[in-house]
Amino acid sequence: MPIFEYVCRECDHRFEKIVYGDAKPACPECRSRKIDKQLSVFAAATRGEGAAPADFGPAPCGSCGDPRGPGSCSMN
Repeated sequence: MPIFEYVCRECDHRFEKIVYGDAKPACPECRSRKIDKQLSVFAAATRGEGAAPADFGPAPCGSCGDPRGPGSCSMN
């Protein structure tokens, strides 16, 4: 079930709503159906607050792209 974000054109109230099919919700503040669907950013699951970043090893060399990291090639 998708959750959409809306803004009411009548009272400028912003809200989220679970929508089934092509249903168009009413504003929960003024009950107007003059609403605009907003672009929203999807959420991503995290490991929680303060979690250490995943260790993917050294970053590739910026000069040649050597996967062993900066200073691994003869270009540095």
